[in-house]
Amino acid sequence: MKFGVVTFPGSNCDEDLVYVLETILQQKVERLWHKDTDLKGVDFVLLPGGFSYGDYLRSGAIAKLSPIMSSVIEHANAGKYVMGICNGFQILTESGLLDGALLHNDNQKFICKNVFLKTASKTTAITKGLSEDKAYKIPIAHGEGRFYADDATIKRLIDNDQILFRYSSEDGDINAENNPNGSVDNIAGICNEGRNVFGMMPHPERAADTHLANEDGKAFFESLLKYCQQ
Repeated sequence: MKFGVVTFPGSNCDEDLVYVLETILQQKVERLWHKDTDLKGVDFVLLPGGFSYGDYLRSGAIAKLSPIMSSVIEHANAGKYVMGICNGFQILTESGLLDGALLHNDNQKFICKNVFLKTASKTTAITKGLSEDKAYKIPIAHGEGRFYADDATIKRLIDNDQILFRYSSEDGDINAENNPNGSVDNIAGICNEGRNVFGMMPHPERAADTHLANEDGKAFFESLLKYCQQ
């Protein structure tokens, strides 16, 4: 599988993604520049974390206007794979490829720490390879990570099995105490109805290397590799 990692002005997790995919998982990776429109024949587009355009207006609001996003939207609408992590998730909601919005954390502070995630769906390429019994330790680093959507949208996401992950305790308990940013229903990641566009606020690429003493995030990418090719 050939991956493409987009770099916007202010991206700071693009090289982390390239390293995990290229060095750890031995995959082909193309670096994609925000001013270009050529996706260079990639199968899977990744929008990394960071602070695209300084998070002016709203996080992701300017990045969605970058030339490459027209190609990314076309790629997604053709049923091909796109994933946004943290700022990338924000860009996907701003672009209309995913429902909802990412608002300021309920404590109005930037949060950088490890959290735990429980898999909420087993019907997507990113979750099929994950255990429903395990709570995965994955770091977050965001000031605007509070997932919000109206009641009708939340019901539709639940009914369509589009919720990928929920914040939990280390033991897998899902409750307000283990919700780091106030996200509705502890939602940490969702997908589109077509199950080819994924968004999540936590950073699995920051938990995929033995040198970081945490390889929980590696399982997310391994699941993608196994099930996106089927």
